[in-house]
Amino acid sequence: MLDQQTINAQIGDLLATRRPGHSLPGAFYHDPAIFDFDLREIFGQAWLMVGFEVEVAAAGAYLAITIGRSPVVVLRGQDGVLRGFFNSCRHRGAQILPDGCGTAERLMCPYHQWMYDDRGALRGAGRMPRDFDKSQHGLKPIHVRTVAGTVYVCLAEQAPDFTAFHDALAPMLAPHDMLNAKVAAQATLVERGNWKLVMENARECYHCAARHPQLSVSFPTDARGNFLSSERVDILDFKQRMEAMGLPSAPVEGAWWQASRFALREGNESITIDGKPCVKKPMCSVNGGDVGSMRWALEPHSFCHALGDFVFMFIAVPVAPEETIVMAKWLVHKDAQEGIDYTVDDLTNVWNETNLQDRDLVENNQRGVNSLGYTPGPYSESSESLAIRFVDWYANRVASVVPQPAPMRRPALVGL
Repeated sequence: MLDQQTINAQIGDLLATRRPGHSLPGAFYHDPAIFDFDLREIFGQAWLMVGFEVEVAAAGAYLAITIGRSPVVVLRGQDGVLRGFFNSCRHRGAQILPDGCGTAERLMCPYHQWMYDDRGALRGAGRMPRDFDKSQHGLKPIHVRTVAGTVYVCLAEQAPDFTAFHDALAPMLAPHDMLNAKVAAQATLVERGNWKLVMENARECYHCAARHPQLSVSFPTDARGNFLSSERVDILDFKQRMEAMGLPSAPVEGAWWQASRFALREGNESITIDGKPCVKKPMCSVNGGDVGSMRWALEPHSFCHALGDFVFMFIAVPVAPEETIVMAKWLVHKDAQEGIDYTVDDLTNVWNETNLQDRDLVENNQRGVNSLGYTPGPYSESSESLAIRFVDWYANRVASVVPQPAPMRRPALVGL
C-alpha cells in the first residue's frame, strides 16, 4: 500500500497534466485514492452549507448530516447558542443522533447509553472505573456560523476566514427574512456520479435549454458568468431598480463563494412551472415580490436561490468515488399554509424535475469519463465560465496541498 505522501505526489503529477480551460483527467472523477483526498482536503477543510436556522430555532433542536464519512450535528443549546459537534460517541464511535432534524433533550448514544449535554460534555458513562475522567471524553466540536438565517459548518481544526462571506451575503439575504420561515419540502437523490461531475453540471446552463424545459420557462439560460451578461438589454436596468428599492444586487465573490441578484426571463416573477409566484405569502415583499433571484453558491458543494415567494437550497455530498447524495430544501414564509397559500407540487415541481434531469445527465457523464477513450475536453468560456471557475478552484486547492510535480515522475497511482 502506498503511503499518503507518495499518493499526494502522484496526484500532483496527474494534476500537472491538466490543460487550462479543460476538464480534469479521468482519474479525478473515479479513483478511490483521489476520492479519499477530496474528503480530507476539500470537504474536510471548507465551509459547507447544511441548512437553515429555522430548523434549529428552539432549544434542543438539532440538524444532523453526514459529510462524506463524518456524521456531524448542529444543536441549539438551552442558552440559545448554536454549536456543532462530530456526531460520534467518544466511547466506541457510534453515531449518536440520526441524520435529519429533530429535538433531543439529551444526546444519548443508542449503543451503550453514554450521555452528553448540549455543550458536548460527557455527563453519563455507566460501568466505567471510578477514576474515569469524563471531562476528557466530550464530543469533538466543529465550527458553526450563520448568515441571515442560513447555517454553515467546517470540520477543519482551523476554518477559513468567514468574515468577508458573511459581510457580503448578509445584506443581500436580509430582505428575504429567512428567520421567519419554515421548511415546506425537502428531497434527496442518490446520483451515480462523482461529486465533481454533479457540481460541474450545477455550475453551468449550457445544457439547460435542451435538457430543462421546466426550468427554461423562467430561468435565463443564456446568462453568462454571474448572470450579468446575456442577449437581454434590461439586465442593467434590473440591477439599478433593485438597488434603488434597497435590494443589494451587484455581484460579489471570494475565492470559495459568490452571490448576485439577477433578473428572470422577461414576464416571470418566480422559478415555477408558469413563472408566477406559487406562494401567496411572500418572503420578500419588496416590489410585490418581483425581485428576481438572489443566487449564492459555495465551493465545493452548494447553490441557492432566494426568490420573492420561496428559497431553494441545493447541496451535494460525496458518498463514494462514483456516488453523490443531492439534498434539496424549499423554504416558505412561516405563516404560509399548505393547501391554502401553496401546494407542495407547485412549489417543488421545477427544481424536482431539474434535479432528476441532472441526475440522468451526471450518470451519463460518469459512464463516459470512465471510458478508456475519455480525453479531457475544453469548456465553453461563454457558457461554462462558472464550471471553469469551479474546476480552477478545485485544481488550485489540490495544488496547494500536494507537492509540486517532479520532472522525472509520471502518474503511477492505481487507476490513474
